[in-house]
Amino acid sequence: MIGMKATTIDETAKVEQAVDKASYRNLGHAAASIRKYAKDSIEISDEPSQPGQPPHSRRGQLPASLWFAVTREQSATTALVGPRYSIVGESAWPHEHGGTYQGAKYPARPFMGPALRASLGRFRETWRGSVRE
Repeated sequence: MIGMKATTIDETAKVEQAVDKASYRNLGHAAASIRKYAKDSIEISDEPSQPGQPPHSRRGQLPASLWFAVTREQSATTALVGPRYSIVGESAWPHEHGGTYQGAKYPARPFMGPALRASLGRFRETWRGSVRE
């Protein structure tokens, strides 16, 4: 007769805490990276940019308005990146998506979408191995 005895230790909570901590840290880095890329893509100029290219900012308000925040909620950690309404109001929307603003029609001059797409490739390496004790 052969006998065997096994003992298990449930460390699920410890692993979940490590994942939450890594998610918060990595989302913060990702959001900062997207913000930096978007900010660097906006030139200060009195001339408008070409349609399809990131917008130009006459006084530098648009790049100065870009911010990010990372929040922890019970079910998820989220990051938000974009221009602050309190600084540029609704003017960033027609730049990003195209449309009418103050009676003038604007072609799309996206800056946030391209910043996200350009940054995606770097995130995989950043997240790899980031969950640890």
